[in-house]
Amino acid sequence: MEKTFNLKRREDGIALLVMDVPGETMNTLKGEFADEVTQVLNEIQSDNSIKGLVLISGKPDSFVAGADIGMLDACKTADDARTLSSQGHQVFAQLEALNIPVVAAIHGACLGGGLELAMACHQRVCSDDAKTLLGLPEVQLGLLPGGGGTQRLPRLVGVTTALDMMLTGKQIRPKQALKMGLVDDMVPVSILQQTAIEMALKGKSVRHKPKQPLLNKVLESNSAGRNFIYQQAAKQVMKKTQGNYPAPSKLIDCVRQGMDKGMQKGLQVEASHFADLVMTPESAAMRAVFFAITEMKKETGAGETKPKAVKKAVVLGGGLMGGGIASVTTTKAKIPVRVKDINEKGLSNALSYAYKLLDGRVRRRHMRATERDKLMALMTTTTDYRGVKDADIVVEAVFEDLALKHQMVKDIERECGPDTIFASNTSSLPITQIAQAAERPENVIGLHYFSPVDKMPLVEVIAHANTSPETIATTVAFAKQQGKTPIVVQDCAGFYVNRILALYMNEAAQMLLEGQSVENLDKALVKFGFPVGPITLLDEVGIDVGAKISPILEKELGSRFEAPAAFDKLMADDRKGRKNGKGFYCYGDKAPKKSKKVDETVYSVLGITPSGALEHNQISCRCIVQMLNEAARCLEEGIIASPRDGDIGALFGIGFPPFLGGPFRYMDSLGSQRLVEMLVSYQQQFGDRFAPCELLKKMAAEDGRFFSA
Repeated sequence: MEKTFNLKRREDGIALLVMDVPGETMNTLKGEFADEVTQVLNEIQSDNSIKGLVLISGKPDSFVAGADIGMLDACKTADDARTLSSQGHQVFAQLEALNIPVVAAIHGACLGGGLELAMACHQRVCSDDAKTLLGLPEVQLGLLPGGGGTQRLPRLVGVTTALDMMLTGKQIRPKQALKMGLVDDMVPVSILQQTAIEMALKGKSVRHKPKQPLLNKVLESNSAGRNFIYQQAAKQVMKKTQGNYPAPSKLIDCVRQGMDKGMQKGLQVEASHFADLVMTPESAAMRAVFFAITEMKKETGAGETKPKAVKKAVVLGGGLMGGGIASVTTTKAKIPVRVKDINEKGLSNALSYAYKLLDGRVRRRHMRATERDKLMALMTTTTDYRGVKDADIVVEAVFEDLALKHQMVKDIERECGPDTIFASNTSSLPITQIAQAAERPENVIGLHYFSPVDKMPLVEVIAHANTSPETIATTVAFAKQQGKTPIVVQDCAGFYVNRILALYMNEAAQMLLEGQSVENLDKALVKFGFPVGPITLLDEVGIDVGAKISPILEKELGSRFEAPAAFDKLMADDRKGRKNGKGFYCYGDKAPKKSKKVDETVYSVLGITPSGALEHNQISCRCIVQMLNEAARCLEEGIIASPRDGDIGALFGIGFPPFLGGPFRYMDSLGSQRLVEMLVSYQQQFGDRFAPCELLKKMAAEDGRFFSA
């Protein structure tokens, strides 16, 4: 069996310990490595000719990307998980205890267990490359660092900085890592190994105190100050997570006990809390999401069909969406893009949008100004169709008007090559209807982005009946190059994400008209786990957008999508939401600086007086079952290919709570029988919009599940 850890001795007395997992593109830590590492460390310890050790990766672009998450699913009990954590503690303690200097040479991803391994070394040097990122992102899997990270990180960078890193899961860039003391030096990758060797030759260095702001130093120097830090961290976590995630509070406890009672006590607590979290349904759901995303990265969306290379793109429309699409095409995909708009103002907006995003990265020192300018040079503009003939893909981002989109299809077929893909960013119009104007309908596809494009990770790739497999595969690959997670859905009004969102939003609106306050509705769904409440979301998306989409959905899908008639009054009062500073909430001068305030006049416009006080769980349940029922109906109709795709679409498209794993995993946790009973009960109270779909009724009769237990 090939070794993962190979020891290479040098004449100067420095040994290189090279980690290179056979057959893998990236290094990950596995439980079975423990015996091999222990054996190598024993060999090093007994060899007096070795004066220093440099730990380095054999992979060209990564150090260690973390621990193998699959190990956790193999744990049947908390004791199994505790053993795994304790095993890691023992190996890292043995490395740390070596009486020779140990230096980690870091290039590329150094995350999770990889950073814990590096922190067990006596010194760290990293490359200044953009690929180098350091972090402990375990909280994003419903876990905490289980290899000593909760103990070593606070001692390296300070309690406040460590808690911020671990509670957010943020990834640290090289300059930031050097500034905070997480690494001791930063050099070009070309001299990384030599620098690490020279550090090892100098011998063990004196551990410096963390580089911290004065206030942090004062607070962390005594137990009362540290307790204040823990209390503030817990308060912020509760505000952000609404108590839905068990990991953050346990993570804070690990740091508290380790800093107050010593590292050994801290490690014991870490192993215990880690083990408990591995067994929670929240972590199981979040790990399932991780595996789903990993699977999707390997898929083309069109079976065995290979994608064509996209060497040039065109974006039609320089508005908010068009500018965002053009920006991610140049900055993420590094693909030249030509933006076409009917006037110079639209083009100027698109360029300004892209520049603002890139310049923000320059100001944060994540990018050099020269790199910003190089990426901006990839974006060119035109008010006619010059410079578009050689485009491989055209993304249309114009108004939701079918006649206009038909004209765009005809223009592109006239101006571009016979193989150019026409991708429409429509949010509601069926792609089949758009393709009716095409001479080459096999090249027409939907590519539905979510706003803001630079932040929202999901895109829906919508295939109509005649879209070719090559068009699907190429569009999926293009979206991945833009840094997006694409799901392939079949054509229908609203596609998948907006379709399940519409009924959820409509139900919140119904309760508003029944007398529930705006605040109570939003708080209920935030408490459930959504990032914002439905009324806030309506203001953000635009009340006018909802008013335009609802009739399309109702016409194509039925009366359950009928929006409350009272909402016509909002449009008559010119309430569009944040975009024109007039919606459910106050904006501009009327809005408080640090909080949201409901515009009380909205109640009189709607002709209601808020008087209801339903419990939060009653509100959230009524909205959520609508979304669940429609998600199951989309699977039943073949709009989505699998429950996995439905979960990813909801998680990344509308912020469905990650700790629940997505609508389909949540339906499994509720049980199909219970869900159908809830829907039938609501149907009897509120009407047929709650009628359970046939798939759910069938599953309830058979006690079926979407995923194997």
